[in-house]
Amino acid sequence: MRRDGADPRLLPPRWDAGAAAPMRRVRLLVLIALPLAAWYFGWLLQPDRIGQPVLYAMLVGAELFNLAQASGFWWTVTRAQRARRRRPLSGRVKVDVMIPVYDEPVDVVEPTVAAARRMSGARVRVHLLDDGDREEIMEMAERQGARYLRRGGNFGAKAGNVNAALSRTSAPYVVVLDCDHVPDPRFLEWTLDLMADESVAYVQTPQYYANSGSGGIAAASWAQQALFFGAISRGKAAEGAMFCCGTNVLFRRTALESVGGFPLGSLTEDFELSLKLQERGWQSRYVPRVLARGLGPEDMASYVSQQQRWARGCLGALRSTLRARLPLRVRIQYVLSSLYFLSGWTLLIYMSFPVIRLLTGAQPIAEGTADQFLIHFAPYFVTALITVAVAGAGAYTFAAFALAAASFWIHVQASIRALLRRAGRFVVTPKRGAAKRQPRAAAPTLLAIAALIAVSAYGLVRDRSPATLNNVAFALLHVSVLSSGAWYALSRHGGKREASRPEPQQAKRPRPEPELVEEAA
Repeated sequence: MRRDGADPRLLPPRWDAGAAAPMRRVRLLVLIALPLAAWYFGWLLQPDRIGQPVLYAMLVGAELFNLAQASGFWWTVTRAQRARRRRPLSGRVKVDVMIPVYDEPVDVVEPTVAAARRMSGARVRVHLLDDGDREEIMEMAERQGARYLRRGGNFGAKAGNVNAALSRTSAPYVVVLDCDHVPDPRFLEWTLDLMADESVAYVQTPQYYANSGSGGIAAASWAQQALFFGAISRGKAAEGAMFCCGTNVLFRRTALESVGGFPLGSLTEDFELSLKLQERGWQSRYVPRVLARGLGPEDMASYVSQQQRWARGCLGALRSTLRARLPLRVRIQYVLSSLYFLSGWTLLIYMSFPVIRLLTGAQPIAEGTADQFLIHFAPYFVTALITVAVAGAGAYTFAAFALAAASFWIHVQASIRALLRRAGRFVVTPKRGAAKRQPRAAAPTLLAIAALIAVSAYGLVRDRSPATLNNVAFALLHVSVLSSGAWYALSRHGGKREASRPEPQQAKRPRPEPELVEEAA
């Protein structure tokens, strides 16, 4: 919320999901990047490039992983979404709108309920699914004319809450909204007509962070979302591989019933639900238009909690993704989405190289060719970054890049837990940031920064050869990027330009610290 008390969710969106860079420009950049990648890897993979064999193998593995991710990105963003004919459904169909809530403040939830009641294009009934058993939520539902539903217990978290509501409702179409996402009155007018195709199970729309205008971590995390819900989602939709993202989505009830509702054993129930539906032959659609406006994380602890859940859930679903009976292009898209959460390992590997070189003298590239590395690598890397910026139509920022880099440890932690099959626990992302510094939420990143600085100082004291200076520069480059991303944990209000208004005094359940979000089974 803004200092003046205005709710940013009630303002028009400042981003257009359908706005795209000229496809000719994107494809030209990809055509430039491909030969540059071939030139770099042609140089890297020659036998005389091998320095210390284990380190060289780590470098090649990390680079091949990033090339696979980059190639998947290039393929996705160069695919234009196919135009589809829209036929309006006959009559005024019934739609159940479900808004799950746990412990969010009433003034966050109420605008969503009120806006859902105003949706046009169908006979809408709004259901407020309260897993918090709060009287003030029941009173608000009654005040807004919404149906209040409460179940016994809260097994299955959000997925269980929605499944319980499905058994108590009957409309042929279901909208699921997170309680902070205020829908546009025309939400159903833009989505419902796509259900005229009987094979469509769900229609997804973007997840827009209306509080990104306040800057700080909300803006950086939104820039990450904008890249996904812009160029990437349009490309996935063109391949028939757009997955459900849990909110701002319209479902066909019979599709949900055909797979038994939302899966209960996953932290990313929406991702696994999409897999199950598409395996059964159901199709997905994507509307690249902001039709609901929500709140993104406003402090580092909230962002870490959210990313831990996404990373753990998507990596936990990797086995299912690899085994899924889907068209190859669709399965590859799902695999690319899951494997993104391994990218933190590549950054950890890259950061380790200057540390190992300065402490032991070992390096992945042979001494005689190390000076040629930058000449071959830089053009490929810079072109890849430019392609991301252009494909994202300017929405993807350095702040988003730095925040992703500073979150490398989340991917490492999540992949280890997934490998060990440790169970995770669903935690709701807080809707308001804490007005305090949160160094604990970025402790692994801060330790990495300290290690890089200490080893660089040690290397300079011991030796100031060109090789040492090169590795110190490489280490300090990592320090600058990681520091930019970790800064949000060290500043009050998550680096926002203006403080949030005081939170209403009401009973709140204690929230776990970020590193305790995923618990051992």
